[in-house]
Amino acid sequence: MSTSIDDLLGSAEEEPAQERAARGGRVGGALKALAVAGALTAVVVAGLRAVGLQLSLWVVVAGVLALLAVRRVTAALAPPPPSRSGARIPAGEEDGHYHWAARDALRAAINGWERPLDWSSGNPQRFAERILPRLGELADERLRQRHGVTRESDPARARALLGDRLSTFLDTPPRRTPSPRDLAAIVAELEKI
Repeated sequence: MSTSIDDLLGSAEEEPAQERAARGGRVGGALKALAVAGALTAVVVAGLRAVGLQLSLWVVVAGVLALLAVRRVTAALAPPPPSRSGARIPAGEEDGHYHWAARDALRAAINGWERPLDWSSGNPQRFAERILPRLGELADERLRQRHGVTRESDPARARALLGDRLSTFLDTPPRRTPSPRDLAAIVAELEKI
């Protein structure tokens, strides 16, 4: 069974029908907008005359049309309504209050390192299982982006680019968990790649 591009994109006969429906929707929308503008104009003129004010009909029509245009633009720019399932959690300052527990990409990235580092402090085996592979992935990504190699694709060149200290650190599990100062030095070396 094969599918052609025409089957995926729809046949040419469907497009004019969709365009006609859209055009009918536009004409209907324009007629509805004119009817609303006429009704609002009549209400405003009647209200002005009731309080003894008189304004040119064209000024009132222009004001009503401007008001409707602003309303339409702001409705188009408004954020989508919240889902009815209630699954969406507001973040940031959407309702005027800051949500300290809101999910934030920077906080998630920090927690992605902070929690495993905290969990593995004082336990070299956990450090070797959780942190060392992540640091190795970072080194490989830096090498790939900057030099077009990884530790697996060209070990000799990768070792030369990383330097002996960093290569040894990434290749052999440490006997003790590195101190924060040692980790800062390793990260600084990774950034120099």
